[in-house]
Amino acid sequence: MKILVSDPIAEAGLALLRKHAVVDIKTDLSPQELQEIIAAYDALIVRSETKVTRELLAAAVKLRVIGRAGAGVDNINVEAATERGVLVLNAPAGNTISAAEHTIAMMLALARHIPAADSSLKAGEWQRSRFTGMELYGKTLGVIGAGRIGGEVVRRAAALGMNIVVYDPYLAPEKVEKLGAAAVTLPRLLAEADFITLHAPATAATRHLLGRKEFALSKKGARLINCARGELVDEKALHDALVSGQLGGAALDVFTTEPAHCSPLCSLPNVIVTPHLGASTAEAQLNVAVQVAKQVIAALQGQPVLHAVNVAGLPAEDFAELQPYLHLVQMLGSFYGQLFPGQVKAVAMEYSGEIAAHPVTLLTHTFLSGLFSTFLQDTVNYINAPFMAKKRGIKITESKTTAAAHFPSLITARVSHATGTHTIAGTVFANNDCRIVQVNNYDIEIRPSRFMLVTNHRDVPGVVGRCGLILTAHGINIAGMQLGRTKSGGQALMVLQVDSPVPRQALEKIGELDVISTVKFIRLAAPFLTHDIA
Repeated sequence: MKILVSDPIAEAGLALLRKHAVVDIKTDLSPQELQEIIAAYDALIVRSETKVTRELLAAAVKLRVIGRAGAGVDNINVEAATERGVLVLNAPAGNTISAAEHTIAMMLALARHIPAADSSLKAGEWQRSRFTGMELYGKTLGVIGAGRIGGEVVRRAAALGMNIVVYDPYLAPEKVEKLGAAAVTLPRLLAEADFITLHAPATAATRHLLGRKEFALSKKGARLINCARGELVDEKALHDALVSGQLGGAALDVFTTEPAHCSPLCSLPNVIVTPHLGASTAEAQLNVAVQVAKQVIAALQGQPVLHAVNVAGLPAEDFAELQPYLHLVQMLGSFYGQLFPGQVKAVAMEYSGEIAAHPVTLLTHTFLSGLFSTFLQDTVNYINAPFMAKKRGIKITESKTTAAAHFPSLITARVSHATGTHTIAGTVFANNDCRIVQVNNYDIEIRPSRFMLVTNHRDVPGVVGRCGLILTAHGINIAGMQLGRTKSGGQALMVLQVDSPVPRQALEKIGELDVISTVKFIRLAAPFLTHDIA
């Protein structure tokens, strides 16, 4: 495996990567230079400097993983990565404490005029009355977003004796209360807060979360701290509110455009600025480097990752339980797609028994990847399979039940086509032994192998022998056989495991037999299999 590190990360992270892969460190590359070399790499690790664009991803033909050594991924085109089946992961927890402490530092500096007082004294002045500040004790802090970093800010502000109100539409009020804060609406927070701090991600929904309207609702003289993302604030509206006195001051670590050399905010006397230093501590840089390195290696080895940005996460304990079922559903999807080709309209996944107690979205996406790989030329995996389904108007549904007939766990897929619906189901026995146990109305226990011949035929004597003679004439050895039927003398399903591919001439000969309704040759890729018949 080859990994490209295009932004500086701590040596501890690089050392971990070198134990498992060839690591190239090439920083300060131009977009064109990066695009020219990216095709050689399986993984790319960046911080905030490298821009992972749609054009770069188009050139990254081998790329499987992008690791962001930090939390924000706004420098990565996550949508384009998802379309191409590239996993995007980050290290959001590594800089939590550093970002929270920087927020508190900015708030204290703002309350006590520390930067201006420092500059004044160093200029030979002694103006104590000019820098009269305010205590944080007893003041109200409004926290917008109480996730990892916001939650740590709440804990530290509480220790300073502040009253804390929180606006977070994604956090249950009882969880806010456990932090020692009150859950409120945004207008109420703005009206009550002496200090306002932002800890939300930059999304389309949060762009300019605070603008002219919100500043007008704010308590007169309130102070704003933003150590999250510059896009959260309408900077023109903020400038006007600071100049008019509606806001008493601001402490900004982030800006809409960085570097922020030309920002008018930097010239205001009631504004403190730092150059995006929230995560800039030795501890944070070591933490994010180690975390992203561990996750990139895990992803390349097919192991679970904790902080995937563009796929549903799966805890390690669930992954251990579900790993054999991931093999099963990918195999089911590939088997089905080859047995029942045609335009897919809808896929309904049913999870029964013990498997229903676990998260199943990853299983559904993995089934889709196996199914779509049989008729799409593009690279398909569990990452971009949902995108492929949406793009083609394929409806995907999931259902769970704790009851499962005959098996501890059963996974059933019902796939609808323009011509009708077909069913396939499977389970996992002891020792991770994956089996197909139902095809349409046939109860049949199929041990999947690399090469299989599947026939639908009339249930009459001699079918197996006649097919066997044709295979023998073409040098094909039969390794195993399973039969299923709905009733004696009716239709039957036969699956033959064979040792080599069945040529087209043999398939045509078998198809010409008067008892045969359909015949299909199925080839499964090695990664789908948990065993093969020797």
